[in-house]
Amino acid sequence: MIQHRATRADDRAETIMRAALDVAQEVGFAKLSIEGVAARAGVGKHTVYRRWSSKGQLFLDSLLSLNGPVLDYQDTGDIKADLRRQIHAAVDLLGTPPWGPLYQALLGEAQHDAAVSASLNERFIRPQAEKTVARIKAAQEQGQVAADFDLELVMSILSGPLYFQFLVAGQPVTHDYVDRMLEALFAGLGPRP
Repeated sequence: MIQHRATRADDRAETIMRAALDVAQEVGFAKLSIEGVAARAGVGKHTVYRRWSSKGQLFLDSLLSLNGPVLDYQDTGDIKADLRRQIHAAVDLLGTPPWGPLYQALLGEAQHDAAVSASLNERFIRPQAEKTVARIKAAQEQGQVAADFDLELVMSILSGPLYFQFLVAGQPVTHDYVDRMLEALFAGLGPRP
């Protein structure tokens, strides 16, 4: 009986999150409302509020439930190729609806909602950054990256241009852009004689 209730609650949560994504795609995040999501999901708004305290938290969970491709690094022994492969996968994810526009809206909401910002950082941004730093550290230990290069700075240098292009300039982030960025980065990142 308890497992049946848990399964029903999980099914209801999945229905609500799917409804949130559908409504967000139709009307945009700014016009997304708990009431609209509840109506689309066929539940009362109190059902939604019992699980999510705000539309931002609901939207975050909904977006992260999409199960996009796993953005993990391979270690082929070529750090530049491994970074290129992983960043291309991220760019492809962000360039494909519904992920790209919805992620952009979520980043905007994170600027106004500290709880959404903290959750997004904890559940998505920090884990991805840690994977990147770990892969670069392994390359550093293999002599592919200068031994004295600040790995946290590398992460900022890698992500800054991508977020600038995606959020500030409003331009597509292409594989060519990523490749040019990596060439510029590795001009200063490579091992020094």
